[in-house]
Amino acid sequence: MLEWKLSENLVDYLVAEESMTNRVNQIISHQQSELIWMLQHKSVFTLGASSKKNDLLLPSDIPVYQTRRGGQMTYHGPGQRVIYLLIDLRKKEKDIKNFVWLLEEWIIEVLKEIDITGFRLKGLVGIWVEDKRNQNIDGSFHHKIASIGLKIRKWVTYHGLSLNIDPDLEPFKRIVPCGIKDKGVTSIQKLRGNSSIEEIDGLFKEKYTRIFN
Repeated sequence: MLEWKLSENLVDYLVAEESMTNRVNQIISHQQSELIWMLQHKSVFTLGASSKKNDLLLPSDIPVYQTRRGGQMTYHGPGQRVIYLLIDLRKKEKDIKNFVWLLEEWIIEVLKEIDITGFRLKGLVGIWVEDKRNQNIDGSFHHKIASIGLKIRKWVTYHGLSLNIDPDLEPFKRIVPCGIKDKGVTSIQKLRGNSSIEEIDGLFKEKYTRIFN
């Protein structure tokens, strides 16, 4: 049985990671059910397993934490929906690439419902959108709106995805987001104006069963 959990208050990153680790251990030992945890973090930069020291471009008073997830450096903060997926792949297809593809498809379907076209870029994990008003250094108009970073332990996933609804985007300028230097980062607010986090949460729940089952 799958549990959905929603945290209304901002969650400290280290507290969340410890909680996930404990729950994963319980899932592995069949003591607890799978969990999808929807939350927002206090402002934090996190370093994935592939992060580099020079990914932090400018000094900042925002805390920087090394994390257990895959990927590189990113920012989490208020206005960004973070969804952690503690899913037991022992009960499903043991295919990490396919699981990531499904996460991407889940985000694309949610964005489609609010008239935003999200897409994949070859070789880059996450979801992108086009914003013709803002050209990147590389000449493209592709901007990242959602990131994915996972950890797998004994075929149980944890960590997950983040979708920019209406966060402060300035911290992304202080880092090399996900190791990608020449492209931008955007949000739902920047593309189409107000969209409540409650609306987005409802769409994620609505689309989950269709995508993953």
